[in-house]
Amino acid sequence: MFLFYETSDSLKIRIPQLRRYWVLPHLYQQQYEMYKTNTRRCDDRIVSISQPHLRPIIRGKQGRTVEFGAKISVSLTDKGLAHVDKLHWDAQHEGHDLEAQVEAYKKRYGYYPEVVIADTLYGSRDNRSYLARNHIRFAGKPLGRPPKITPENKDELMRMKAQRRPEYRERIPIEGKFGQGKYGYRLNNIRAKRADTSVAWINSIFLVMNLLILVRVFICLRNLAAKIASWVTKKSMPREIPFARAYQFSSNRNSYLAAHI
Repeated sequence: MFLFYETSDSLKIRIPQLRRYWVLPHLYQQQYEMYKTNTRRCDDRIVSISQPHLRPIIRGKQGRTVEFGAKISVSLTDKGLAHVDKLHWDAQHEGHDLEAQVEAYKKRYGYYPEVVIADTLYGSRDNRSYLARNHIRFAGKPLGRPPKITPENKDELMRMKAQRRPEYRERIPIEGKFGQGKYGYRLNNIRAKRADTSVAWINSIFLVMNLLILVRVFICLRNLAAKIASWVTKKSMPREIPFARAYQFSSNRNSYLAAHI
């Protein structure tokens, strides 16, 4: 079934084609502005007619300097449950999402976290001051030049370095969560064309990964409940009467003697 749009000249245009037709003037305007100014960049640049919401994102990684797709900010609980706090298509710095993620954590649990373990991109001066105002510790190296090691501060610097080492290792689960989504559920290959269906696709992947954890927890709780029920059943059974077995033995012995007399 196809929907058509009738123009003033009674020209029928299919809705998907009409959507692309609306994109073309914006694309032409962007290309014309870059041609006039002799530049190769513009704000909100359209790189796909069928997916005008996509934006080029310069990553600077080896072998892939530019990426296309959604940028998501994900927080991970100590139980392994992932929360998609923000999903957008604009090419912007991830560090600006820290405050919104911390506030989402407070709204979800009712209190601020004790420590924020994040990538170095989130360790900007503004983010650190925001965390300090809310008495939240940032697990990362302090800004500025490293202090000179002296006999007075040597022990303190060693203690802080030893404290950061296990906290850096705690970032492994969130990196592994993205790896699980990419290589297990094709998070890096979203085949939806529209922005809303792409958002639903991405959220569904994280929903499935969270359901796997909840199923594992449910199975553990079910096994634990079965063990507790078995233990309670054994403890609640009436104990054997001490003289019952002796009486049964004597009765059998008397009947045996009576049969052989």
